[in-house]
Amino acid sequence: MNKNNFDFLRFLFALLVVMGHSYVLSGNGESMEIISLISNKQLSLTSIGLNGFFVISGYLIFKSLMNSDTIKGYYWRRVLRLYPGLLVVLLLTIFLSPFLYESEIPFLKNKDVYTYLPNNLSLYKIQYSIKGVLTKNTYHRAINGSLWTICYEFTLYLLLSVLIFFRSNIKIVRALLFVIFTMMYIGYNFYFDYLSEINFIGLEGKHFLNLGNFFICGSLLSSFQIEKMNYKKIGLGFIFFIFIISIYFEVYNLLKHILFTLLILLIALNPINKICKFGEIGDLSYGIYIYSFPIQQILMYFFKFNGKQLLLTSVVLSVLFGFFSWHLIEKKAMNYKGVIS
Repeated sequence: MNKNNFDFLRFLFALLVVMGHSYVLSGNGESMEIISLISNKQLSLTSIGLNGFFVISGYLIFKSLMNSDTIKGYYWRRVLRLYPGLLVVLLLTIFLSPFLYESEIPFLKNKDVYTYLPNNLSLYKIQYSIKGVLTKNTYHRAINGSLWTICYEFTLYLLLSVLIFFRSNIKIVRALLFVIFTMMYIGYNFYFDYLSEINFIGLEGKHFLNLGNFFICGSLLSSFQIEKMNYKKIGLGFIFFIFIISIYFEVYNLLKHILFTLLILLIALNPINKICKFGEIGDLSYGIYIYSFPIQQILMYFFKFNGKQLLLTSVVLSVLFGFFSWHLIEKKAMNYKGVIS
């Protein structure tokens, strides 16, 4: 792929999630975010970060699928990308939990300790807490609240994989993506109250439709090879203008899955010198994302930081953990992607 800003954007989106969580975990609430205040709650730091992740994922995973020799190879690469980093952060969480534990039940006799790893590795039965751990924190319902999105991403990987059987005819692939996106878009915008109540194998309708729309729209634009369009800078300026107008007139929620997706991909595909080389330090985004929440919870347990203190400290530590996660675990795991071809 030609020069682009994808690596930097993923890093930025991971940091936005860390920043957004800082408000919630310190007890200030997401409503205190400046982005939320300016946009009248149409946007937030975490929503920009998460939605941006799914846009880029949809775009890049589609490319990966179309270039895969077999569907088994495609699945294997997806497993290698998600599981090694996830396994390590879960094991570290269990190892550190005794230092954060306050209960009359001995730690090793607490059944939650033994279900934490298998439940979270299943992706679809997320166990957010171990009873007795972090009970005095402002937000005590989860040790790692970031894990909830992984099952949605993995499910979208599976949904997209069906297209591999039609890839010899790109017109059929585009038509299928368009139909899927249209159905999800209509479902989210016009039948949300009904569909949002659906809960299937741990997937909530409201989140699947929202994140899925961004993912599938990213894949659809990828199928049309948006990277080859002419006048991308002019297109970026036009979409950014419409984006601001939609926020001002408070119609963003109706248009976001199209506008935001176009905006992010056009930003990514208009390379900026030095920024497009950001990936040379590694893809830190996934590590930052899965480590930041427990890091913030531990900081709150021991230091009771305010929002700004938590934000600054956790950003630094999350980037550090993301760096080591990539270079010591994730990157090494990807060396085995050729095992199943």
